[in-house]
Amino acid sequence: MPTPIVLDCDPGHDDAIALLLALASPELELLGVTTTYGNQTVDKTTANALRVLELVGRTDVPVARGAPEPLVRPLVVAAHVHGESGLDGPSLPPPSIEPIATPALDWVAGAVAASTEPVTLVPTGPLTNVARYLDAHGTAGIERIVLMGGAIAEGNMTPAAEFNIWADPEAAQIVFDSELDVTMIGLDVTHKAVTGPDVQRRLREAGSIGVFVAELIEYFTVYHRQTYGWEGAPIHDAVAVAHVLRPGLVETKLRNVEVERVSELSLGRTVVDVWRRTDRVPNAHVGVDLDANAFFDLLVERIHDLG
Repeated sequence: MPTPIVLDCDPGHDDAIALLLALASPELELLGVTTTYGNQTVDKTTANALRVLELVGRTDVPVARGAPEPLVRPLVVAAHVHGESGLDGPSLPPPSIEPIATPALDWVAGAVAASTEPVTLVPTGPLTNVARYLDAHGTAGIERIVLMGGAIAEGNMTPAAEFNIWADPEAAQIVFDSELDVTMIGLDVTHKAVTGPDVQRRLREAGSIGVFVAELIEYFTVYHRQTYGWEGAPIHDAVAVAHVLRPGLVETKLRNVEVERVSELSLGRTVVDVWRRTDRVPNAHVGVDLDANAFFDLLVERIHDLG
């Protein structure tokens, strides 16, 4: 049976690609999409989720609008990476459909209750929605959480912190403290999923949706070329989806993860006890390696299947 998932996202170029991968994968049953601020405001990310679903004719997938801001921190969005729309690059018309009227947390509670199998949450933006959900509804009916965020040894918002965790570190700590099965797909893994000219060519040869994905990556590459000198872009969020549908692509280690919420220099850092230097109980499967070739093979194959 396919694994029922809820994709909690902030599209965002890599979120859009993660959404397409989920839609194209028969191993997954995408119950719906919840949106959050992050790569842009929640109004813009919600519109972007709807635009992507319309592009591939999947307006049957419900989209529920979620958190407009972090639990306690001021709102910061990543427009410097994703542009004014949050999905700059290829031209998509405004959505002709609307999100459902039910707020995200209420919709997730209903979807979890109605599912015949435990549901996997796949958050690929700041963790505000997930933290608020756990606070309001607990963990019943949730199989696990596979999140894109954090890092053992890198930062992309500050020298110490990855953006999704930095944006709402209090929410992230709630998730790591939840006692659920949590997997952290962080920058140490996703920075191994950097496209290049060959992947771009293969995507363009994979049909109209592949061309759309290639155009997303071209825009996304501009920031990464300027910042890292890469001739490609990391497809962060799709790695989290790929890990759910294809176990073995990502190597993980069960370790303790705590989120720094006080330090001025290290706010939002995921402090991973890689070498077990403390007696803290392991609370997350932490991504440490990726079979990048197999990941891109899977991505191109599934994007081809979408046409």
